[in-house]
Amino acid sequence: MILCCGEALIDMLPRVSTQDEQAFAPYAGGAVFNTAIALGRLGAPAGYFGGLSSDLFGQLLQDTLAASKVDVQYCPRSNRPTTLAFVTLVDGHAKYAFYDEGTAGRMLAQDDLPELPDSVEACFFGGISLVSEPAADSYAVLCARESASRVIMIDPNIRPGFIQDEERYRNRLGAMLAKADIIKVSDEDLEWIGDSPEGLVAGGAKLVLITKGAEGIDAYTRWGRFSVPAHKATVVDTVGAGDTFNAGLLAGLARDGLLTKDALTDASEQDLTPAIDLGARAAAITVSRAGANPPWANEL
Repeated sequence: MILCCGEALIDMLPRVSTQDEQAFAPYAGGAVFNTAIALGRLGAPAGYFGGLSSDLFGQLLQDTLAASKVDVQYCPRSNRPTTLAFVTLVDGHAKYAFYDEGTAGRMLAQDDLPELPDSVEACFFGGISLVSEPAADSYAVLCARESASRVIMIDPNIRPGFIQDEERYRNRLGAMLAKADIIKVSDEDLEWIGDSPEGLVAGGAKLVLITKGAEGIDAYTRWGRFSVPAHKATVVDTVGAGDTFNAGLLAGLARDGLLTKDALTDASEQDLTPAIDLGARAAAITVSRAGANPPWANEL
């Protein structure tokens, strides 16, 4: 199983009711949640770990995960509310209002961390769940605990506007990146971190990926750098594209027997390219339709 550890939330998207009233419609979302959904749809053994609420929105999240064949057995449940993100459009640009204080996801504690069986091959971390305490600290503990025996992938997807304590976030993220086997970043992420792909590899990462949209993906390993082209697509929007790429990569590595620390250490460009290409193909389908709607395996 590939266990995706991080945020799941409800995006409240602006709509107009049948009575011509302004309204909001709930959609399940969150970067780590989207990666879990994409993994399940691609046929990989996928699991999700995060705090889920027993409220109606928590049930929507759980039902959405189940519909994409994602295992939620490790999730703690509570009566705390679900995180909500209200989206409004201002001159065509999305603005978000987050309601996250005291939520089931935000309040995930270290006592909630599960004991994982050997069947969990890899843990994926990322997104805004690495920003807000106490959950962020709990995920960091889980990452450190599991990094000795399982493949760790991190996509920090850094959003400076969410960071309230930059020093604390930098220290936490730096410690997690030092434990990671696979790191996926954008150019903007790298600039904020203040490092280079080569520096991340020298720090212990076995595979560092820089995604550049239509320009493809640059990959760095101890053997050097290589590139994998993007797949052409008519872009409707880019919501969930990076999350889908992460899932495709992990699904491809699992398919090819590369989701172990030793295999990743020794993997060549020829070994890694099919998994990276699977991520690019899956992401191309996601951007061709509205919202975070990852493809099923038969669509590839």
